[in-house]
Amino acid sequence: MNNIYLEIENILKQHRPSALCVITETKGSTPRKAASKMIVFANAEIIGTVGGGAIEKQVIADALQVIEQNIPFKKLYKLEADLNMHCGGSMEVYIEPLLQTNNLYIFGAGHVGKALAKFAKELDFNISFFDWRDISFTDEESADYQFIKGDYLESIEKAVFDKNTFSVIVTPSHEFDEQILFKLGKKPHAYVGMIGSKRKVEGVKKNLLQSGLYSEEEIARFDMPIGIPITVETPNEIAVSIVAKLIDVRNSKNKL
Repeated sequence: MNNIYLEIENILKQHRPSALCVITETKGSTPRKAASKMIVFANAEIIGTVGGGAIEKQVIADALQVIEQNIPFKKLYKLEADLNMHCGGSMEVYIEPLLQTNNLYIFGAGHVGKALAKFAKELDFNISFFDWRDISFTDEESADYQFIKGDYLESIEKAVFDKNTFSVIVTPSHEFDEQILFKLGKKPHAYVGMIGSKRKVEGVKKNLLQSGLYSEEEIARFDMPIGIPITVETPNEIAVSIVAKLIDVRNSKNKL
């Protein structure tokens, strides 16, 4: 098996939800000893082992909860009393979620979208732009962001959405914004926000409700008008209000 630390480096680059399990202490007869390690992925696949059998099955189950809650913990497993393993010893295992970068999908690579990306990059969001237009980026921006060019709705179907996905809709078209929201709303996500005036937002809410696809409760979870309610004018100021909201949602989510 490859060095597990190299595996962790690859996992972080791929942004795969996972947890590192480390045996910190053992007593008596145990299948593996202290410092043995295992990585568990959100689909229950593993790299490495903490001993196989009932102990490994239980550690995997606990690691899946750690991935879901994004909170580390340490647990003592008594092999015979808790797991009916006749070796009779005990193992203490520390389980830590590996860094889960929050994906930020920005629909619209205009002034507000670019300003938002500039701030969000410094806050550890993994940024992807969606736009059908030819957008120019500096060499630094090209290295920091992913750009998906094409029809907005078709691009959505090619993207991966999960509970760590944040989507911001800031296209140059009211029509595009509404169509994207209709499509995004049913995808797994941590946050969906749409830019717009109060009048525009009320119209979109009405259309969502009349479509029969969304309940009032679902619509209420969309952030629109987007961002925290401060007086803003410039693209940078709008971006600040949006990124403040993203921080609040991300940090609140991690405390659940």
